[in-house]
Amino acid sequence: MSPARKLKDLDDLVALGEDARAELVDGEICGIETSGEHSDAQSTLNGHLWPNFGRPRRGDGGPPGGWWIYVETNITFSLRDVLRPDLGGWRRDRVPSRPTGFPVREVPDWVCEVLSPSTARRDLNEKRRVYHGAKVDHYWVVDLEKEALTALRWSLDGYVIVGVYGPGDIARVEPFEALEFPVGLVFGREA
Repeated sequence: MSPARKLKDLDDLVALGEDARAELVDGEICGIETSGEHSDAQSTLNGHLWPNFGRPRRGDGGPPGGWWIYVETNITFSLRDVLRPDLGGWRRDRVPSRPTGFPVREVPDWVCEVLSPSTARRDLNEKRRVYHGAKVDHYWVVDLEKEALTALRWSLDGYVIVGVYGPGDIARVEPFEALEFPVGLVFGREA
């Protein structure tokens, strides 16, 4: 008989320090590895979203604002699930003060995972289950291999696909549908 696996918790993750590229998924500490393509997709999305949405809402016809948008920030969902989505966002009307601390304790309204060969299964299964259980309203999955951005919306029975976008699409993707976005940029294509 093999010994039972000792589950890790929030204290074990915190002990690794803020600089550790790791997350706690179902009581297991998992490292995070990224490729150049992964980093480029993540940077491209952040570069589009933050200037347009990562500020207070404005009424002067400027960018729509209204969000806190973070890159690779550890977020507590439970003592056994402290996840580090590639991008995460909080609506300022729900979370008026900037989410702070390590790990952040406020559940985001939107998360985005860029799939990597080493993390795809975890992103699509365990982490999706945690996000749904925490009622994260919007979940984006960027599949670099298939060149697809899938936008999902929370529902009681599970996430519902609201759109699948590819390199040729100029899209308005919820919850950021206020602006059009050339999706091909995420996949290293010219606009």
